[in-house]
Amino acid sequence: MPQISQILVVEAIAAILFALAVTHTFATRYFEHLAHRQPAHAGLWHLFGEVEAVFGLWSILLIVAITVSTGWASAVEYLDERQFIEPMFVFVIMVMAASRPILQVAADAVQICARAMPVQRGLARYFLGLSLVPLLGSLITEPAAMTLAALMLRDLIFSRGVSKGLKYGTLGVLFVNVSIGGVLTNFAAPPVLMVAAKWGWSSADMFAMLGWKAMIGVCFNAAVVSLLFRNEIVARADVSASDKRRVPSLLVIIHLVLLAGVVFANHHPEVFFGLFLMFLGLAEAYKRHHDRLLLREGLLVAFFLAGLVVLGGLQKWWLQPTLAGMSDTALFFGAVGLTAITDNAALTYLGSLVDGVTDEFKYSLVAGAVAGGGLTVIANAPNPAGFAILRDSFDDKAINPLGLLVAALPPTLVAVLLFRARPDVGEFFDLEAWGRWFEGVDRGFAFLLVLPVVVAVVGLWAESQRRRGRSR
Repeated sequence: MPQISQILVVEAIAAILFALAVTHTFATRYFEHLAHRQPAHAGLWHLFGEVEAVFGLWSILLIVAITVSTGWASAVEYLDERQFIEPMFVFVIMVMAASRPILQVAADAVQICARAMPVQRGLARYFLGLSLVPLLGSLITEPAAMTLAALMLRDLIFSRGVSKGLKYGTLGVLFVNVSIGGVLTNFAAPPVLMVAAKWGWSSADMFAMLGWKAMIGVCFNAAVVSLLFRNEIVARADVSASDKRRVPSLLVIIHLVLLAGVVFANHHPEVFFGLFLMFLGLAEAYKRHHDRLLLREGLLVAFFLAGLVVLGGLQKWWLQPTLAGMSDTALFFGAVGLTAITDNAALTYLGSLVDGVTDEFKYSLVAGAVAGGGLTVIANAPNPAGFAILRDSFDDKAINPLGLLVAALPPTLVAVLLFRARPDVGEFFDLEAWGRWFEGVDRGFAFLLVLPVVVAVVGLWAESQRRRGRSR
């Protein structure tokens, strides 16, 4: 058994590595730039520039640190205690949802709805891709909704040479809408799934608490960005019919059954991975009805999420007392902010470990975590899937994390206003209350107070270096 002092050292190292990993995500474009400037080491710089690889790489360093500090047996025991079901599920659902039979069903549904809308066809499909599909995430899970929406929007808009403003505006709304669009049920959104069973929340409870508000927010965000860029969308959107052969109906039905089985067995990896293997066999047998499966992209996303699980498992020592020491209003806004630098499912899970909490505490934690789920690529489990699908459409095949953050702020504010329609303003601006909270929590998490500043500085520096290199 490792000694207490060794455990404290490991926790401190884990917090430092976690902060470095978060900072690294904002500097990936600089590494992509280095890959072009130093071709001899291009492979290494490309690896460091893969956002999906960031947390996986830093988690490897954490395992090395645990091994050095407490021994290999402790490192293996720590890994055995982690739950990797979510990374496995996201990998499986991303590959299956991106298959041509499933995409055909989604595209047909969007086309039918688009014909009923009194606007230009491309604009209607764009609006539905940012509204209907994210809301479907409450049934087919958020990772599946993200995959479908990202692929549809990629072909409709991102591959058409549109402006940077439209790309980032669409990405910000997509991430936020997928995050809040999955709360109509109690099983589709990872941060809700983590607490629903323990707190006894049914799908009816979720719809009454957050679902109807999320529907308003999703439609409002999609409508605003559609109106802001309507001229460019109408001019550039690809509304031509697909030249691919239709997939036979029987094959589509089989794929839908397999996908439904994976969704319902999302907590049983033995079951959903068996169904996934059946899907792979079917895809191999009927290659002519499938495009390239997103196996590489799915594995990278799973690597990202698995790294987040490994690094996040040792953040409980500062995160749980931070949440426990907050008032309901402070908790809501604190959860929005903390979600940007931690996975929102991990945040709600750690919050569920706090004993004797009120219903207001539960609502504030989940609502805040969901509202902030679009601010960064690490904020919500499905985000890396959308990131992997869309990033090739951006300059240097890289998405600027600061650009995403800025683009996601307006739709996030809409979600905040809806989920916290009547906050206790007096409590929020009560400096004495914030002071008492700060005095009551562990100082070990103080690095978080400067982490956003460090991240912003690193991101701006990386972007300036990239632009300076391109101007030479």
